[in-house]
Amino acid sequence: MTTENTTTEAIEVQSFVSSANMLNDWLGHRRLTRRVIEAFPEDKLFTYSIGEMRPFSEMMKEIIDISGPGIQGIVTDKWENTGGFNTHTISPEDCTKEGLLRLWDEETEQIKTFWPQISEERFQQRVVVFGQYEGQVFSTILYFIDNEIHHRAQGTVYLRSLGIEPPAFWNRD
Repeated sequence: MTTENTTTEAIEVQSFVSSANMLNDWLGHRRLTRRVIEAFPEDKLFTYSIGEMRPFSEMMKEIIDISGPGIQGIVTDKWENTGGFNTHTISPEDCTKEGLLRLWDEETEQIKTFWPQISEERFQQRVVVFGQYEGQVFSTILYFIDNEIHHRAQGTVYLRSLGIEPPAFWNRD
């Protein structure tokens, strides 16, 4: 990819990480987050909270609602959830650990399906995510990943407060 500076010289811009490596890093985070979901007792996943924080299932619904649909939106430029990050729904039959994990796996597959369709040029383009949040595609994706890590850390705190050893944060295999 080249850009022109003010003296019209072409400057080569290279990515510090390949698209494939970025995806693989994110998928490692998703595997770890899945293990945090699995570590929760069924009766605490949808009800337990500390202070003013939401139950972990609510945090995971947010991640499910933005990650897969977000990557699909980046590829198709169609944003079905125009409510952005504030509208999180889950059917009553999926309000179980098994249901939440199934949705998690479906979203991971959605990410893996649409990711290869993001061109190197697209990573640099501006996008308005879910009709509300403007930024470059790469920074939007980094936000998706950062948000997942943030909520996983909250889940880790919940697990520790329940006397459960959380999965090792460094093991993303």
